[in-house]
Amino acid sequence: MDPRSLTPALRALRLCLHLLMAGLLALAAVRADSGAGAAFAVLTGAVYAAGSALPAVRDSRRAAALWLALLCASWLALLWATPDGLWVAFPLYFLQLHLLPVRWALPAVALTAGAAILSYVRHGATLNPGVFIGPLLGGAVAVATVLGYQALYRESERRRRMVEELIATRAELAAAERLAGTLAERERLAREIHDTLAQGLSSIQLLLRAAQRALPEGSPAAGHIEGARRAAQDNLAEARRFVRALSPPDLEHGSLAAALERLCEPGPGPEGSLRARFTVSGTPVELPTPYEVALLRIAQSAFANTVRHASAARAEVTLSYMNASVTLDVVDDGKGFDPALLTSSADGGFGLPAMRARAESLGGVFTVESAPGQGTAVAVSLPLPAGVST
Repeated sequence: MDPRSLTPALRALRLCLHLLMAGLLALAAVRADSGAGAAFAVLTGAVYAAGSALPAVRDSRRAAALWLALLCASWLALLWATPDGLWVAFPLYFLQLHLLPVRWALPAVALTAGAAILSYVRHGATLNPGVFIGPLLGGAVAVATVLGYQALYRESERRRRMVEELIATRAELAAAERLAGTLAERERLAREIHDTLAQGLSSIQLLLRAAQRALPEGSPAAGHIEGARRAAQDNLAEARRFVRALSPPDLEHGSLAAALERLCEPGPGPEGSLRARFTVSGTPVELPTPYEVALLRIAQSAFANTVRHASAARAEVTLSYMNASVTLDVVDDGKGFDPALLTSSADGGFGLPAMRARAESLGGVFTVESAPGQGTAVAVSLPLPAGVST
């Protein structure tokens, strides 16, 4: 493990493991009855220190396994020389559990405990339950400690990733809300300019035309009225440019039909599994910007409900131009629902009331037909304004 990635607690545990290994090896060297025991204790300590210092042992699992094998071999030589070497088995348990996969670490711990017991018996010590219980209990404690820590570490990492995803999701949601607020304000301004300023300038222009016709020929006021009419006409054109600039981005580079066709194109995620088709019926006419915005937003909301809630395989979006109205239909073959039971809620129930409000604000009619297991049909019909006909 890279020391730079260790937390303060893990640094303390690592230091304790080094001190424990050094202390137990020093004890074995001091209590050894022969020079061989002290020599093997020093050799074991040298192998341990070399592995702790070498970057390759931290970076390569293969190098770590090779170092661990050399350490265990030197420890076995220490066990052969002195029975006091069995105490070194306890820190070896932790090394084996840390450096080896679980399927290899558990047998290695068992073999280490067995080697410690056999060494105690080989050196002629008196047999008692503690001879067997001590190494086995030490191995069990090491296994429980390391596996428990690994489980806690995995859970901590899972929670950390969840927190990072939550923070990222909140940032995306905030950005989406800001964008939605910006688009909503643009639409509101476009409606206000169209319904007040543009309509007022259009009325002024019509009144000035009527005044021109009512003036006697050669009247000195005719030039002033003509100038006022042209000013009203120029400002009306400017107001209409403002309305077009404030319209939704989907309508900036094409017609309503083109925006609806793009809406039905397959995309990544859940939309990609839904086969959607867009058709136009009748002779298209140029609609006022508020009409195009309302129809596009209703189509987007209905299509989003189909993707999120309907579990549908197919959807049909139809834009129909009639003699006195324009209609939009969004039909899917999803699981459907009971419209009578639908209420405004945080799970998307506000969508239908919002669509209905958009349609009714333009004098239109909004209807929903659905039943459990029978799909859903959303339809909106807007009357064409005066002067617009198919």
